[in-house]
Amino acid sequence: MRSRSHVLSRLGALGVVALLAGPLVPAPASAAPAPADRAATVEERRLDRAAPQEILRRSGFDSVAPELARSLGKARSYDQARRLVVREGRELWRRAVDRAQGRGPAGGDLSRDDDRPLYWARLGMARELRQWEPKRFSLGEERRARLIAALERTSRGQDAVRFAQRPRAQGSRAQGHTARGQAGKRPAKRILVTGFDPFTLDRDIRISNPSGATALALDGTTIQTADGPARVEAVTFPVRWQDFTDGAVERALRPQLSRVDLFTTISQGRVGRFDIERTNGAWRGGFPDNDNVSRTETVPVSDPTSQPQWTSTTLPYKEIADAATGRFPVYDNTSVTEIPAGGTEPVDRPDGPTEGSRARAGGGGDYLSNEIAYRATLLRDRLGLHDRLPGGHVHTPVLRFGAGNTDPATGAVTDPEFVRNRLDIIAQVRGILRVAASES
Repeated sequence: MRSRSHVLSRLGALGVVALLAGPLVPAPASAAPAPADRAATVEERRLDRAAPQEILRRSGFDSVAPELARSLGKARSYDQARRLVVREGRELWRRAVDRAQGRGPAGGDLSRDDDRPLYWARLGMARELRQWEPKRFSLGEERRARLIAALERTSRGQDAVRFAQRPRAQGSRAQGHTARGQAGKRPAKRILVTGFDPFTLDRDIRISNPSGATALALDGTTIQTADGPARVEAVTFPVRWQDFTDGAVERALRPQLSRVDLFTTISQGRVGRFDIERTNGAWRGGFPDNDNVSRTETVPVSDPTSQPQWTSTTLPYKEIADAATGRFPVYDNTSVTEIPAGGTEPVDRPDGPTEGSRARAGGGGDYLSNEIAYRATLLRDRLGLHDRLPGGHVHTPVLRFGAGNTDPATGAVTDPEFVRNRLDIIAQVRGILRVAASES
């Protein structure tokens, strides 16, 4: 997810022209009307279009939201409802990961690497929670919001990060980096990756996000590197400005960064290329999010008085760009857009920011991919980990449909080239992580 101009350019290249892609299908007849302040969100209202319904049906995830609704109807207390939501959210994440990694039934003919069933099933669950009226107790809007927040965290894997305990080095308190276990083996390195939901759905409701698909494919897996095994754990995030303002990134990543050996945030970027983003900027450029909300402002953080305009990657970007990791070229992207010190107008800088400048776009643009990279690397630095924790942002190629399937109004929800592109992107991210872990 790059800047406004990058996103619009990319959409134009895809030939996306329809605001409302696909015909509407009626909402379930049993759905009771909700009060105006609890109406379905913009994001949730897209659920009733034909493409999301087809994606859910062809993956077997169409039963998820109705099952939650039935279970909620039996809840006798808020605490019981909360336990139910946490359990069902975790189960949704586990089910999506298992499906992506070939475990259990596919549930339909949609390819297993697809990230979209998780996205649309979560929205269905959130809509059920938003419109639910308990019969046995009073819920209240504050507690309803807590239930939805619990669903968000659990169904994104944010409370499911599990790294094995490292053995301590003999005679030392230091844990992990070179300590060997009792059997003489080097402990597995720990890698944390993040992905995103699909976005720009009003232009093409069929869109998938390869970063989210990568998170599902890699979560809990082990990568063999030149420096030994590396365990990967993954989480995903929404494409919504407000969640980032509310600290969703910091809440999810703060407990993990001091425990890992490497992290990378991942999102979809440009057509036909990977980018390792060298610099991230403290600026929101205003492109609408998945709720069609815009924000144009300095990235809001908890301590703005010490907020830098720029943060930098500590990934081994040169080694990654030089390595043969897959069919797409990988670039060390050093460009930014800044307002120079003493200036008033934005200037593009191909070699990074100049002293005293104000950010207007990082290498990854001015949208939420830049912001997650900025927040994650700022958190790294505020935890005092800049010099010993490799971390930064990887932009994947845009995931494109095959020739003849580019019209969002009439095109199929999947095709062989679409699947091949996604699988190749996932495989190349795995290769990039292998290089990064070997060089760190």
